[in-house]
Amino acid sequence: MTRIPHDTSGEPNPLRTLDLDRLRRRTSMKWRTYPEDVLPLWVAEMDVPLAEPVVRAVTDALALGDTGYPAGTAYAEALAAFADKRWGWHGLAVERTAIVPDVMLGVVEMLKLVTGPGDPVVVNPPVYPPFFQFVGNMDRQVVEAPLGAAGRIDLAVLEEAFAGAVADGRRAAYLLCSPHNPTGTVHTAAELTAVAALAEQYGVRVVADEIHAPLVLGGAEFVPYLSVPGGESGLSLMSASKAWNLAGLKAALAVAGPAAAADLARLPEEVGHGPSHVGIIAHTAALRDGTAWLDALLTGLDDNRRLLAELLAEHLPAIAYRPGEATYLAWLDCRALGLGDDPADAFLHRGRVALNSGLPFGTGGAGHVRLNLATSPEIVEEAVRRMAAALDR
Repeated sequence: MTRIPHDTSGEPNPLRTLDLDRLRRRTSMKWRTYPEDVLPLWVAEMDVPLAEPVVRAVTDALALGDTGYPAGTAYAEALAAFADKRWGWHGLAVERTAIVPDVMLGVVEMLKLVTGPGDPVVVNPPVYPPFFQFVGNMDRQVVEAPLGAAGRIDLAVLEEAFAGAVADGRRAAYLLCSPHNPTGTVHTAAELTAVAALAEQYGVRVVADEIHAPLVLGGAEFVPYLSVPGGESGLSLMSASKAWNLAGLKAALAVAGPAAAADLARLPEEVGHGPSHVGIIAHTAALRDGTAWLDALLTGLDDNRRLLAELLAEHLPAIAYRPGEATYLAWLDCRALGLGDDPADAFLHRGRVALNSGLPFGTGGAGHVRLNLATSPEIVEEAVRRMAAALDR
């Protein structure tokens, strides 16, 4: 694949647009879970105004009263065009897609297609906590294949997990997080090709959560799992929700590789009734017309990553931080601070800054926190100041 570099958009940095007073008027989870004296840098919501093409598309739909049930393939067509231009991937076939309510509900539906009750699902901790919650609640067995020391997939550990998962002839799936949340790791083509080879060898079906795919830095290259040799039997979930801050406008796409088309065709029709029609309009507009806004965001996120590294080096040098190649999430190793397995608790109660505890991310999460960088530089600075102050109390 030939990747198209990010354009210089000329748009203003959306992370520098909203001040704290305006943000506190929001009524979403990020801003209403904690008291007003707490600075929230936890859940994956961004402190940005929506891209103008999204606002325009949704406003036009509301003015027209176009708030019925979803129909058509405009979302899939927009994603295919985005994937072609952004990642040089020409293999996203609209006829092998299906709309689903959101990525995690889509993951559940894909796992239902390729596994049965009690079957194992392999994950790479530390990883997005809903992987554990949703898989467990659908009566599947979570099998951990922890990331290696460098935060990358450990192929030997993964092979051992695959071998154990299919023992006694059981069906098994591998829930791949790509790019990886919380580390921001972007899996390489070589890594994904090796994963596909192992999956084929052991008969494990791969379901890829690729929701953070648009949020990759200019120096890194996102590789769709379905594009690598051996990925033809995979299933992927994609959405514009993370990159354009559209979590409240529910819509995602399930995408099947050529060898998984028959599996996707078994998806119950009623699943496609779950996405919001207005959400689909918003996601379609983002993918089709919102790339200049996205490029401005990516530049701002890159600035914030550098800022966070500088601030930690100055004020909290004991915290180990490896800036990720993707997402707007920072994974911080706080074990040297002496705050125990859950440093997020100390930062919240002593410093009044809310971060995600590393514990729900599974093996490798103890002593870590996840910090949301998708905010203004001023808020990042204030957060680090509060975190440092928490150590003096």
